[in-house]
Amino acid sequence: MIKLITGPKGSGKTKQLIDMINENLSVVKGNIVCIEKAMQETHNINAAVRLIDVDEYKIADYNMFYGFFAGVLAGNYDIEQVYIDGLLKIGEKNVQALGDLLDKIAAISEDKLIVVTVSAPEEELTDNVKKYL
Repeated sequence: MIKLITGPKGSGKTKQLIDMINENLSVVKGNIVCIEKAMQETHNINAAVRLIDVDEYKIADYNMFYGFFAGVLAGNYDIEQVYIDGLLKIGEKNVQALGDLLDKIAAISEDKLIVVTVSAPEEELTDNVKKYL
């Protein structure tokens, strides 16, 4: 299941994401992964969470991200939740293509909670993205 946290830049999306991660850590039996761009929030996230900085892997677009994401899931069957921060930046703010990416992610992660921050007001989102609100 995919859940989006949307809003303009500076509206508290990342803080909400971090709070969700830290709250869910005590109830999840498997692993939690946090994927972010530029790795700015490491000091706010519990050390038990696997943190991944996509910049270290030179992820430059949504297609590369999808392959990377699939590899992360394939490498660890104990992952129950994945939190993704800054995904719209990876795709050069292409909201239509973001919806296509979310569809592909949903298809391979049906039994997991995927939470994604999207730095855009809800009214700027396309229908293929809004369906994940």
